[in-house]
Amino acid sequence: MAGARHRAGPPLSFAHQKCAPHRIGLLGGSFNPAHAAHRAISLFALKALALDEVWWLVSPGNPLKASASDMAPLRTRCASACALSKRARIRETAIEQRLGTRYTIDTIAALQRRYPKEKFIWLMGADNLKSFHLWAEWRVIASMLPIAVISRPGYSAGVRWSPAALWLRRFVRSADQVKRWTNWSPPALVHVRYPPDPTSATAMRRLRPDWHLAPPPPLLRDALTHRLIREV
Repeated sequence: MAGARHRAGPPLSFAHQKCAPHRIGLLGGSFNPAHAAHRAISLFALKALALDEVWWLVSPGNPLKASASDMAPLRTRCASACALSKRARIRETAIEQRLGTRYTIDTIAALQRRYPKEKFIWLMGADNLKSFHLWAEWRVIASMLPIAVISRPGYSAGVRWSPAALWLRRFVRSADQVKRWTNWSPPALVHVRYPPDPTSATAMRRLRPDWHLAPPPPLLRDALTHRLIREV
């Protein structure tokens, strides 16, 4: 992606915003690479949760996968996210690199400070809820913003007995009230189900182990901050 990116509508101007808060879904991950399931989940969430946008938080590094040797460079992963987010209300961003945050709790706190007028909801697959208790300060994260858990094939059955799911079950909200999530006081969790897409980044890397060798565009701009994305 060279230079500014063109979208279906005008970009949001957070600096001069005077209208009602935007409803933003946050989807974090390595995006190694971004794939059809990321897009499908995001498009579903946009409609199901009545979101204005979904932000893909392309992580500089996943603390739970610190030893992974098959992690592509950040710019390469952002380029794959850019290609998958076209013509949709999705912004791929490497803002965690700019914020200097590594853990989700720090990223959320920084985003809430940086965009105090926005309404955020965290989007996660059922597999992430299953391991949510391994995240740093996960109970605090749950108290910071609502969480929408989106079903994924092969994970939903055992998720209800995970430590985080057991702790959060007293805060589960009805799915028929999901579009009113901005009125919820966290902790608040809602399960939303869509026709699962079995695509996975792991499977894609098996089929195309050299996907990351294609060079990203020389000028790759962050769709949220509009700054050039650089490798550290």
